[in-house]
Amino acid sequence: MTATVNTTDITRHNITMAPDARRVVIKLFVPGEDANHVYNRTSSLIERILQLDESDINALLDDVLNRFSGRHHDVLGVFQHHYEVVQHRVPAEIELSPAARTLIGAYVSHEFSVEAAALCNPSMVAHPDQSELPPGELRVAISLRQIGEGHISSIGFCSAILGPGAAIRLEDRDGPLVIGQRVGAKHMRHQLRAALAEEEIDNEASAYVLSALPERYDDHEFEEILGHLPPELLSRPTTPTALEAIRRIVGADYAVTFNATTPLHQRVLWPSTPTESKGMEDARFVQVLDPDGRTAYQATYTAYDGFNIAGRVIFTRDLRHFEVTTLHGPAARNKGMAMFPRYINGKKYALCRSDGETLGLSVRDEQHRWQHVAPILVPHRGWDLIQVGNCGSPIETEAGWLVLTHGVGPMRRYAIGAMLLDLEDPSRVIADLPQGLIDPDEIEREGYVPNVLYSCGGLVHDGRFWLPYASSDVRISFASMPLDRLLHRMQPVN
Repeated sequence: MTATVNTTDITRHNITMAPDARRVVIKLFVPGEDANHVYNRTSSLIERILQLDESDINALLDDVLNRFSGRHHDVLGVFQHHYEVVQHRVPAEIELSPAARTLIGAYVSHEFSVEAAALCNPSMVAHPDQSELPPGELRVAISLRQIGEGHISSIGFCSAILGPGAAIRLEDRDGPLVIGQRVGAKHMRHQLRAALAEEEIDNEASAYVLSALPERYDDHEFEEILGHLPPELLSRPTTPTALEAIRRIVGADYAVTFNATTPLHQRVLWPSTPTESKGMEDARFVQVLDPDGRTAYQATYTAYDGFNIAGRVIFTRDLRHFEVTTLHGPAARNKGMAMFPRYINGKKYALCRSDGETLGLSVRDEQHRWQHVAPILVPHRGWDLIQVGNCGSPIETEAGWLVLTHGVGPMRRYAIGAMLLDLEDPSRVIADLPQGLIDPDEIEREGYVPNVLYSCGGLVHDGRFWLPYASSDVRISFASMPLDRLLHRMQPVN
């Protein structure tokens, strides 16, 4: 049994990212609904605003715009949108001036500092924009778990330049942030079928809906089909429950998009459904290769509503338009799924930890449900006896699938290790790094969550392995080492 971690070969780079409380977004604020006993005070607030003279309204609005316009994109547009959300509280007989409507929108808005509490758990992929780079350099996109007030997590981004050699530099991440605009999603029938099977819903109403839907459908087509449900089915006692479940399932999948002029580092993926209202945690981005040869990005993450977790997956081809769907099957019921970057022998694989303490392999079946496969790594060393898991998606090398792992030891101390899986049979471990790769040093052990090192994925560039990682949820750091040296340290597994 190996008790300690050997970090002699890995280079910790002298570059870190710390949480920046200045990175803020504007969110809807409904007075009273943040209290323990919910009482909406919007009507009385609007009544008080309506008592103001138009000159006071204009003075207040000018003051708000002077204070906040430089901190946000299109602050007027946000205020106007928030007014539209609450305008039903305005008496119908009252005609408001544009300034009054905008001021009401300002009163039902507030700033949220997305990373005021913590910044952690990065993953790294090749950036879709590789322009204006000399030979030997690679621009990478880095996803970030941002944690703000109330421990609410969102997904942010930044970028860096790797190479040549061991060089790394971060690109600018200044400027106002933008939350993605929710747009109509193109839903997939097989996802609905998998969800209904998982919830054991199979009656005439659900079967009718599934048979009527095309393989890809939008919200309008969905409502059209539900609106034409035969009266004989509407009268059945099981139909209301089935339709409620179908609406909930379809409503959980969505899409968001950003303007092409918004830089990657200003884009924020914010919780958009009740199931993720308290956070989008630990996104593991990976560049994937479709069977048709096209490349895209996928990211699994954990949706959290304050009580329950759910597995989700993000799909995007450009890191600008994002489609979010729910993962289904027994392997998707815990945290920490990580997709393989390509199909293996026609099958889609992912790493998982469905029992909470063992790293396993999952395969997606024909119904698009993630099924259990035998465990590939169990806690067995002094530094990982509590639990093991992955630190991102497997990285393909000539020697095998390089998997970064994490292990939890005494005092809930997290360290990062590595192992190698067979390229054609990923259920077979061919090598391991029993002494681990990196663990918290005396500086990294201090923070919001002490004694934790964690990553959601690295990559290989020009023969060098790169690892972005968070230390104690306070800062993000970077480490690297020659890939051949890392593979040489691996010990074969019989």
